[in-house]
Amino acid sequence: MSPTDPQDPGSTTLEITVDALANGGAAVGRTDGRVVFVRGAVPGERVRARITDDSHPSFWRAETVEILDASPHRVPSVCAAAAAGAGCCDLAFIDPVHARGLKRDVLVDVLRRVGHLPDTVVADTDLDSGVRALADDPTGWRIRTRLAVDDAGFAGQLGFRADEVITRVSCAQPDPRIPAGIDGGFTPHAELVIVLDDAGRRHVTELAPVATPRPGRSGRSRKQVQQRRHRLRAPRAERLLEGTDVAEHRVGARSWQIPVTGFWQAHRNAPETYANTIVEFARAHASTPPRVAWDLYGGAGVFAAALLDGDLGVSDLGVGDLGVGAVHVVDSDTRALAAAEKTFDGDDRVVIHAGEVAAQIGSLPHPDLVVLDPPRTGAGERVIGAIAAAEPDVVVHVGCDAARFARDLGLFAGHGYSVVGLRGFDAFVLTHHVEAIACLVRNRSTA
Repeated sequence: MSPTDPQDPGSTTLEITVDALANGGAAVGRTDGRVVFVRGAVPGERVRARITDDSHPSFWRAETVEILDASPHRVPSVCAAAAAGAGCCDLAFIDPVHARGLKRDVLVDVLRRVGHLPDTVVADTDLDSGVRALADDPTGWRIRTRLAVDDAGFAGQLGFRADEVITRVSCAQPDPRIPAGIDGGFTPHAELVIVLDDAGRRHVTELAPVATPRPGRSGRSRKQVQQRRHRLRAPRAERLLEGTDVAEHRVGARSWQIPVTGFWQAHRNAPETYANTIVEFARAHASTPPRVAWDLYGGAGVFAAALLDGDLGVSDLGVGDLGVGAVHVVDSDTRALAAAEKTFDGDDRVVIHAGEVAAQIGSLPHPDLVVLDPPRTGAGERVIGAIAAAEPDVVVHVGCDAARFARDLGLFAGHGYSVVGLRGFDAFVLTHHVEAIACLVRNRSTA
């Protein structure tokens, strides 16, 4: 261990070899029996790293300051914003194909450690062959983004766990039409929400600042980052700068009018890919046509549409072959449900329930099939216990946080459900995030 980093005399550095990627994007190494999570390193590399957090007795956090023995999978960063210190593309320095393999390993690891699922579960599913790409190009896939505005009115990406705004350089994720011409002149400390609709038209809304800003600084804790996200979710005044306040998105034969500041998948190919995966899993594992389905955390109802319409035109599935008679969509987002009501206007097969999922489940009719797509926090014991008590034959679980997804699958296993299908998707290319979809069936011994 070296006493100081020459570029930061007040810090401590060490030489370390990292051997795996952790859930969260840091590479994992060990020194003197202590685990060190090293940001900016590729598994297999030996690096010099600066300690950024030594407050935990069992592990430290560090960031790479020098590559001593580079991995053959290291590439020049394709994201100018991340290279300048933004927190957007934390794996932009790893070859995307290799990164998908690392993400698969992370997902398998948390399924084993957190979900307590046996290795045979993964070996018998599509995940064994890797995480799937949603597009050939690792850049330009994002059709929705948020930019922070600094105290001078310039828009950019937030720094990694910092209040600093990285301006004048663009993230590699968005479609190039999103940042084009976006620079300064905005309300200091506001946020910009920028969306491309199905026709490629851009819509820009400015969200008012949430509170008196603090001076920029680095090294915010995970808890502080989460607290900031919570503040940003609170209702805020909106100012339309370009386009309209709603954007039309099309999936299959249906279209949705989604508020610019509302939720839609970030990757342009994600809605159809996820919807078709759900249809494929349901068709493969439902022993009889599922007459009643639940679409929990269903938002605007994209998955409900897939269950009713069948294939959405991407895969070779048959159209409308599921035989679903009714879909009950449950969500607490009233704006998303309003969009669903408009899309399904006149279709009495769709029943919409506004409210928290845990509170609404008890009033729903018995399901043959349940689809759930919870937020990053996962579904949890209360919701999963209620689903299991309703005894659907098939459950399809969509997860955007690997650890919470694994936890939820473990909870389902405790209630007598087995994983029969599992896929991972590289829906957030250049980052450590991975989307996963699992299909579970009720064990016959519990039926």
